[in-house]
Amino acid sequence: MTLATAYVASHFFRASNVTIGLDLMRDLAIGPEALGGLTGAFFFGFAAMQIPCGFFFDRFGPRRTVTGMLVLATIGGIVFTLAPTWPILLTGRTLMGAGFGVMLIGSMVVISRWFPPDRFSTLTAMVLSIGLVGNLVATTPLAWASEAVGWRSVFAAAVLFTALATIAVWIVVRDAPPGHPFLARTPEPSREMLQGLIEVLRNPRLKFILALNFCHYACTFTVQGLWGGPYLREVHGLSAIEAGNVLFAAVIAYQAGMLFFGPLDRVLDTRKRIAIGGTLVMISILALLAVPTRLPAWVAIAAMIAVGFFSACSTMVMTHGRGIIPDRLIGRGMATINTSVMFGVACMQTLSGIVVGAFEPLADGARSGTAYRALFGVLAVVLTVALAVYSRSEDVKPSDQMRAVKQEG
Repeated sequence: MTLATAYVASHFFRASNVTIGLDLMRDLAIGPEALGGLTGAFFFGFAAMQIPCGFFFDRFGPRRTVTGMLVLATIGGIVFTLAPTWPILLTGRTLMGAGFGVMLIGSMVVISRWFPPDRFSTLTAMVLSIGLVGNLVATTPLAWASEAVGWRSVFAAAVLFTALATIAVWIVVRDAPPGHPFLARTPEPSREMLQGLIEVLRNPRLKFILALNFCHYACTFTVQGLWGGPYLREVHGLSAIEAGNVLFAAVIAYQAGMLFFGPLDRVLDTRKRIAIGGTLVMISILALLAVPTRLPAWVAIAAMIAVGFFSACSTMVMTHGRGIIPDRLIGRGMATINTSVMFGVACMQTLSGIVVGAFEPLADGARSGTAYRALFGVLAVVLTVALAVYSRSEDVKPSDQMRAVKQEG
């Protein structure tokens, strides 16, 4: 619960640009390309720290690793909040991404060591669901608060929350239950740790999972974490508060989706088929948003909320990846998988800014519906290709994992 609470701050900072993006463009006199780069910087920092933190988790444990990196995230938040120019803002956001990069993997490592494998998906979904409170705060509440006191004051409060969460993690979190092999381990020398990473990367089953991991959350977050708000405001005429309300509902739908998809693998005894089914629905929604006609506002709103719900199937892809990694390599393995996720988001944020920026703005400075339709079309194609690669993967069923655990016991 403590790690999940700290995870709230990560989601708030990563998603905030979808609400204040137009304000940042106005205040700093930047264009869509710069906004996409600024949003992507969080995820470049996030991705860059995944492999190093995988080593840290396996060597030092999640308690010390998460605490140390949250200190870095707090420093980044201070820099971002006080930044007078875009380059300094970019620096702060990169530092925040690097610091928050440990949160999900740290939670997964703790779950793996404290609970049986058939509970992994459900508990991971719970952590993600709690973390999404940060996304909720980054929608309508952030829009209200920004209009009332300015976005910098809101960010200052979020930085204080991060600092308090850092202290709580150090006090409460423990690496493993009493008697767990991790507590009696002999730390691996650096050469053996590197060999463990190479062993993870050489896993022939990993590449298919990485393909969908690279693109799935990247496409989702490009809609819900960057361009969904501007699209609703510039194409369908919603106010900042109204767009925030839609995004708020989309995050609620995502939380509901996490609670729905999380335990579904134990019910259906499959992970691959659940991930494929949910992703196919997402592709259909993005294709709908890309149709070369202006959709009614209610259709666009419904599509945003539906993307929120069905994008939660990504938890099955992560759980699928966990199923092919031995416990002794859990830190490096999950860090490798999460690297693909966050590097994919970073690349997609940057690409999305280029796609939207390729179209000339209208007379009032807004982007046309054509620019956004092109973006949604690109996302649909990318996700389709990734799903085609993932479809070649071998399923990892919860029932098979539990039989293996019983045989080992």
